[in-house]
Amino acid sequence: MKFLKLAVVVLVLLVNFAIVRPAWADVNLTKTPAYAELTDNLNRLLKTATDPNQTDYTEAELQQQIGQLQLQKYILETSEDWAQCRNQTGQTIAVYANKPKKATADQPNTLFYLGVSEETDDDWNCNGFYLPAGTNVAGVNSIAPQELGEAIALKVLDGAQIVATTNPDTGAVEFNLPPAKVFKAGDVSWDIPSLTQADIAAQTPNAPVD
Repeated sequence: MKFLKLAVVVLVLLVNFAIVRPAWADVNLTKTPAYAELTDNLNRLLKTATDPNQTDYTEAELQQQIGQLQLQKYILETSEDWAQCRNQTGQTIAVYANKPKKATADQPNTLFYLGVSEETDDDWNCNGFYLPAGTNVAGVNSIAPQELGEAIALKVLDGAQIVATTNPDTGAVEFNLPPAKVFKAGDVSWDIPSLTQADIAAQTPNAPVD
């Protein structure tokens, strides 16, 4: 029964990913540090799942985390292109991107502004989204929508095709795939400024797009 539930979770996530799967280019993402870290974390959770005495996770938490890591591993193994971000929120949003030279390069991110219905250039790597304080967002720290008390950066998994939308019922920003990591100011070298959504909306879109 546990295996069946986990299989259903993974299948749903894979179908969600396949909806926006692009025409791939030629990048081997299995040689990146992210792939090695992800594989280690997945193996650790799979081992934990076989331990009847573990108390760190509930069964539902284990299934969810294992399913997400298996999906991320699948994306890294099958994608031959860098991550792309698409904006279907109805307003300008802020994204992090760079133009990578090689898969193992740890290159700095630049904050760009992505216009409505635009998608970042597939020659660039969209590394993540910037969300200002006050943003109503779902699927980040909880499944239910919540208002952010401070600005955060959402790291996008290399090779993923991420679509940001606005839920018409709740008004919350939603993503078709969960973020790989969530950063606050000071956590990493990424620039996480104190902006408002009004500040972002007033910017002229300048993100590299297809």
